[in-house]
Amino acid sequence: MNTAALWYFECVNLFNILCPHKVKKMGSTHKFNLYKKDEFIYLPDDSATHIYMVVNGRVKIGHYLENGEEVITSILTKGEIFGELAVAGEEKRRDFAQAVEEVTICPLTTEELKALMYDNKELSFKILKLIGLRLMKLERKLELLVFKDARTRIIEFLRDAASWKGIKVGTETMIQTRLTHQDIGSLTGTSRQTVTTILNELKEKNLINFNRKQILIRDIDKLA
Repeated sequence: MNTAALWYFECVNLFNILCPHKVKKMGSTHKFNLYKKDEFIYLPDDSATHIYMVVNGRVKIGHYLENGEEVITSILTKGEIFGELAVAGEEKRRDFAQAVEEVTICPLTTEELKALMYDNKELSFKILKLIGLRLMKLERKLELLVFKDARTRIIEFLRDAASWKGIKVGTETMIQTRLTHQDIGSLTGTSRQTVTTILNELKEKNLINFNRKQILIRDIDKLA
């Protein structure tokens, strides 16, 4: 069995369970997959035979409504995995994965991962935890799209991002992100212009500060 892909688990806090010495056991034949901007890694109804990890670049995950409208559920960056429902029994893809920019992807077959999960109980627990968290986040997003207005969706997105990836410093929370205003709009079901307007409004009220690489929330309890 090829274990080359597992080195990249060290890049993800959720999977930070593999010691560096285990990298020495990597297979020498493992190859990464390269995708150009806008190229699909997989589409709905494709066979679910692999899980994937982002080595470099960004990948968006989404699905299509009956009218053909695209709904983005997540945008993943270096060290994050996707296609994990294949491990839970998914046979055909229900969503799509597409390169936002040129990306390098590390593939791992479901058989390889299942064998590793069998040998490593902690890894098995982490994979199951990730699947559960992803489902919770999707349910949360659907709830916001159905019941909340644009401003609330954007604020709740910031609060969720702070909880998921934020670095706490006193009362302030720093979110390292490469998401553009268009990306945030796609994730919250709003327009880029709406995102820009609301973020600027929050900045003027000194509730947040932001640039292209990070968002600083002054006091998350006051963000409303």
